[in-house]
Amino acid sequence: MADTNHASLVRYAWLSIAAALVTIVLKTGAWRITGSVGLLSDALESLVNLVGGFMALAMLSVAQRPADDDHAYGHSKAEYFSSGVEGSLILLAALSIGVAAIGRLITPRPIEQVGLGLAISVVAALVNLFTALLLLKVGRKHHSITLEANATHLLADVWTTVGVLVGVGLVVLTDWERLDPLVALLVAANIIRTGTGIIRRSISGLMDTAIPGEERQRIEGVLSHYAREGVQFHALRTRQAGARRFVSLHVLVPGGWTVQRGHELLEKIESDLRGELPNTTVFTHLESLDDPASWHDITLERNEGPGI
Repeated sequence: MADTNHASLVRYAWLSIAAALVTIVLKTGAWRITGSVGLLSDALESLVNLVGGFMALAMLSVAQRPADDDHAYGHSKAEYFSSGVEGSLILLAALSIGVAAIGRLITPRPIEQVGLGLAISVVAALVNLFTALLLLKVGRKHHSITLEANATHLLADVWTTVGVLVGVGLVVLTDWERLDPLVALLVAANIIRTGTGIIRRSISGLMDTAIPGEERQRIEGVLSHYAREGVQFHALRTRQAGARRFVSLHVLVPGGWTVQRGHELLEKIESDLRGELPNTTVFTHLESLDDPASWHDITLERNEGPGI
């Protein structure tokens, strides 16, 4: 099922690339027609979208590979590299926009053929909006940080276009030419905020951050059902790796249980957890409620019991 999901996600990466190509052509045309540095900044961000789309395609293709001898836990973490690179490219685009805007502040120039340029930009914004909403929906459904980062960037691009359109319109109404580069600088600041957020999330994933609190509560809800039957749990650990979650825990049962009975319980617990949270790999460790050593084996670096 995971491979099927990833194959589907790769198709959405191609959609992102197609949308980026269309908007680059449209926005570059709008900039060439008007000479607006704000529209130039908008076109530069779409260029970043294109590079990010190809990076997403590459990393989603890697992430769908099955586990092997060198990557026993799969390749799902490759998605974090994609989002990290896209976040870095966003910051680079913001720098380029800032340089262009400062130059235009020093030497302002009039904007030409505003009506046609704005109309083209509106079409480009609608293309990005449709693509972003679709990618965001699919990314959240399949827990793909790559598609979510791509969608977040496209949505920021839409707001960038809106800001630029407002700025260009105000230039026409007020004849204050420096308003155009000032809007471009505001756009650059917003892009920096977006890029920083994407990079922060990528770093969190690479650092094996625990799954969200709401999902951990769902795990604890499953375990509480068994706890009412006298079974206990501890050493619950979770982490997220792209679209896949990893959960490990210790299950404590009466010492008189047979191995078969304990094994059957673990199989049932693991099945219930996977049913509650799809795309989850569960590791369980069986321990005896009657063995004092069981109560010391709860940290990542095991604490040995007394006298051991």
